[in-house]
Amino acid sequence: MKVLAFALAAAALLETVAGQTLKAAANRNGKYFGAALNEGNLNDATYNQIGRTEFDYLTHENSMKWEAIHPSQNTYSYTNADRLISFAETNGLKIRGHTLVWHSQLPSWVANGQWTRQTLTAAIQDHVTTIVGRYKGRIAQYDVVNEIFNEDGTARDSVFSRTFGGLNEFVTIAFNAARAADPAAILCINDYNLDYTGAKATAMVNLVRTLKSQGVPIDCIGSQAHLIVGQISSTFEAALRSFAALNVDVAITELDIRTNTPASSSALQTQASDYTRVTKACVDIPRCIGITVWGITDKYSWIPGVFSGQGAALPWDDNYNKKPAYNGILAGFPAGSTTTTTTRTTTTTTTTRTTTQNPGTCGSTVTVTASGNTVTVNGPAVTVTVTAGGNQQTTTQQPPRTTTTTNGTTQGAALYGQCGGQGWTGPTTCRQGTCRVSNQYYSQCLP
Repeated sequence: MKVLAFALAAAALLETVAGQTLKAAANRNGKYFGAALNEGNLNDATYNQIGRTEFDYLTHENSMKWEAIHPSQNTYSYTNADRLISFAETNGLKIRGHTLVWHSQLPSWVANGQWTRQTLTAAIQDHVTTIVGRYKGRIAQYDVVNEIFNEDGTARDSVFSRTFGGLNEFVTIAFNAARAADPAAILCINDYNLDYTGAKATAMVNLVRTLKSQGVPIDCIGSQAHLIVGQISSTFEAALRSFAALNVDVAITELDIRTNTPASSSALQTQASDYTRVTKACVDIPRCIGITVWGITDKYSWIPGVFSGQGAALPWDDNYNKKPAYNGILAGFPAGSTTTTTTRTTTTTTTTRTTTQNPGTCGSTVTVTASGNTVTVNGPAVTVTVTAGGNQQTTTQQPPRTTTTTNGTTQGAALYGQCGGQGWTGPTTCRQGTCRVSNQYYSQCLP
């Protein structure tokens, strides 16, 4: 028995009692939980503290958009982007790069340039290759192209669609350049109003299916999910599943749920339920890899400046008080779930945890100590008792099992079934095909 894995699971349970965070709840369910941050707000001590403790992925609000990072044809400006990346790296967090190709927030030299297919191809390739190459190995995901559809599913008018006569060509150019610059990065196509089944979601499905059949390296569809309290579509989950059915990952990339302001107590309770529903939808879809909220606090939210009389969309209010939405998010992550990472090979623990392991017996005892609380795990069945602040919580977890056929051989996953990834406790071999890594959260049996 690999007792260390149970120690890590026990430590995760301890966090639910002794100090829950959004990322801890997400990680126990094999997902990440991130936020869009503005590096200019990092001098706000509370903003800084929440940003580094509650989330495991950060997204630049604006400083990686074309006009900010590549303001003139021969000039790149990395200062602001680097600040958030350094903050993330210092605190052990990952980065979603947002965004490489978008019709908005373009510098005038791009938006108003006199382009041909050849010259704009070169400009896109230079922009994508330079940025992704500079941050190779430091940015885990990218929104490679952003908001390319109208609501009826037709191509949005932009300098890109006009020059190339549609979407397919420039999307292909951007994704191929990104893959060449960093083969390990997860590459996403991102848009809003993909949170219900309709013309726009259908257009996204058709485009991704077509381009993937041509070998374009689209790894992920990002659904922004800028939602309204009490108005989430009955087809929200179905839309996400339609994307996952394309054999790509799904990410909820810009979540906020706005309401009229000042928000009533009933609106805040409905908002909490809406956050629960979105979170649960991601948990229930294996290819949904995580959720990013578009900001931390209502204090700095973009919404009041765009939607007059609306706001209060985020988990913390203007004064950094946790709103019902915060607990709504936690409610969407099953508290009993645990995450193990099969690639972990070291037994070194952090300074805040002490793990004692007696190898060589399934009756081993693992003790995890953190902040004065003790978790004791006894094998082979794992019983975890946590005492914190006078409260006690006990749970029992059976060790991961594989099934065997009558001749004793291991039964692996079926063709196209999941065979690995962070949080996966099922089979790690394939009855048919080969187990191939899609990303850190998902491996699949493929022919």
